[in-house]
Amino acid sequence: MQAVTRTTESLELRLYVQPKASRDNWQGIHGDEIKLAITAPPVDGKANSHLIKFLAKQFRVAKNQVLLLKGATGRHKLLRILQPQQIPPQIAALLTNEIN
Repeated sequence: MQAVTRTTESLELRLYVQPKASRDNWQGIHGDEIKLAITAPPVDGKANSHLIKFLAKQFRVAKNQVLLLKGATGRHKLLRILQPQQIPPQIAALLTNEIN
């Protein structure tokens, strides 16, 4: 499994999310997933909402273009970003490694 998969219209990300972190940031590779730390607590969907908002900002898309496909109640998540306008450098590096 790859952490990032690109299709013609979207990106799929396999994430391992660490809630209640001191700041939002990409942590690197964690097994076959990307580790992402977010500040929101894992209570009442706050972490998922914060995650979607963070990813929408990173990829410069509307929040409704970030789809949580799997992992709504766990740390291991599969998300799809529809028509990303920008690719964060950390993700671009993974896509470059995928091609080489």
